Amino acid sequence: MRALAARAGLADEIEVCSAGLGDWHVGERADPRSAEALTARGYDAAAHRARQFRPDWFDDHDLVVAMDRSHLRDLRRMAGAADQEKVRLLTSFGPDATDEDVPDPYYGGPDGFRDVLDLVERSCVALLADVRQRLRE
Repeated sequence: MRALAARAGLADEIEVCSAGLGDWHVGERADPRSAEALTARGYDAAAHRARQFRPDWFDDHDLVVAMDRSHLRDLRRMAGAADQEKVRLLTSFGPDATDEDVPDPYYGGPDGFRDVLDLVERSCVALLADVRQRLRE
């Protein structure tokens, strides 16, 4: 998403950050298979370090995007009443929205990481279009 925003000339207007819900990988680099898939597509995965989402981040973010429906439920449980609408599923954006979960490729083979990256890239294009529209309003 960060790369898309930069290519669209919106890097100064859109802050993109990433975090997980659990604390079991905090401070660690991306899974080597994920980093390999990202690098093959021209992304820089070297600086990535896992961190855990904190509920007070709702105050600082206009949108919180979940990768799957279980994360969506957990994030909405963390959100106060005023922040419920900030939480959206990544695949819920765009005219071809599917509301499908982004699968976890961790226990699969290397193709799973590429397939997930395909889905994430398509969804981020739609997300960027949505955010761009919000910036115009």
